[in-house]
Amino acid sequence: MKLRSAISIIALVIVIDQALKFWIKTSFPYGHVMDMGGQRWAQFYFIENPGMAWGMELGGNWGKLILTLFRLAAVTFGSWYLVRIVKQGYSKGFIVCAALIYAGALGNLIDSMFYGMIFEESTYTHIAKAFPAGGGYGGFLHGKVVDMLYFPMIENAHFPDWLPILGGKEFTFFSPIFNIADASISVGVLTLLLFQKRFLHKREVEVNEDTAQPQISSEEAQQMI
Repeated sequence: MKLRSAISIIALVIVIDQALKFWIKTSFPYGHVMDMGGQRWAQFYFIENPGMAWGMELGGNWGKLILTLFRLAAVTFGSWYLVRIVKQGYSKGFIVCAALIYAGALGNLIDSMFYGMIFEESTYTHIAKAFPAGGGYGGFLHGKVVDMLYFPMIENAHFPDWLPILGGKEFTFFSPIFNIADASISVGVLTLLLFQKRFLHKREVEVNEDTAQPQISSEEAQQMI
C-alpha cells in the first residue's frame, strides 16, 4: 500500500470529522439534542469534552495542557511510524488501521490546539460563532473537543438484581457521546485486535519471501568451482 493511499484515508476522516464539528458548534447551543432521521436511538447530542476520548478528563488547565501536548507528541510519533510501516511494506490492513488511529488522534488534536482561539464559548442559550472579533473562549492548546454522536439503543434498562454491585441499577446502552475522530480510533484499534494474527502473519510471509536465498545443489556448486 502506498503512502498517498494512507494519506487519502487520513484526509477523508479529518474532513468529515471537522466539517461535522464545525456544523454542530456553530448551529446549536450546548446540550442540544436532535434525532437522526427521526430515530430515537440515533441522535446528535452536542457536548464539549475538555479531556480525553469518551468523556474522560485530566483535571484543570494544567491537565488540559498536558493532555494536548501528549496528543501532539503522539501525532508526531504517528507521522514517523506511518511512513516507516509503509516503506517497510506492511500489510494493507495494518496500514489502514494505523491510518485510522492516526486520523482520529489528529482530528481531536486540532480541536485541542485551535478551537479555543477560533470559537466563542457555547452555552445552553448561546450558539457560538467562529472567528469572533473579541477572540475565542480559550488560548492556544486549550480548546475543547466537540462531541455529538449518541446512540442510546437501550434506555431505562436495569441490571439484574443478582449482579454484584451493579444489581438493580439503571443503565443506558450505548451511553458514550463521541465524534468521528473517536470512532476512527476505535475502529482502527478493534480491527487490529481482531485481525492482528492475519496482518502480522502476512507481514512475516512477505519478509521471508523477500529475504529467502536461492538454493543450489552440491553438483551445481562443484561445476561453478
